[in-house]
Amino acid sequence: MTKSVLCAVDISNGNIDAPVLKIAAKLADLDAAQLDVVTVLPDFGESWVSGFFRPDFHDKAQHEAHDKLVELCVDAVGSERNAKIRHVVATGTAYQEILKTAESAGSDLIVIGAHKPDFKDYLLGPNAARVVRHSNVSVYVVR
Repeated sequence: MTKSVLCAVDISNGNIDAPVLKIAAKLADLDAAQLDVVTVLPDFGESWVSGFFRPDFHDKAQHEAHDKLVELCVDAVGSERNAKIRHVVATGTAYQEILKTAESAGSDLIVIGAHKPDFKDYLLGPNAARVVRHSNVSVYVVR
């Protein structure tokens, strides 16, 4: 029995992950499980790149990402279902943050979309493939 489902979405792709979110909601509803939705922002951290951004850039980016995440959830599953979703905005490497979020939330299942990969992804591996390889829980990949 699934108690917690984590759905990973990329808000930078507009509504392309709406079908992924709909499937995650259906899977969570099957067992009355908690649905968490995560999106990951890149981390500029202490690198030289961070010097090009205003000090409050990350906070504003997180707030904007949260708003877009909520908007995506409302569009995909409706405002009533969205009210029961935990929205998570993480910062770092996408697949690592998805796995960390799943662990900290106690997720039994991760739902992630597998979009048509670029040539470079065949060499490096897309985030979905990395999540599948490194996850300690089941991963449902939506194509």
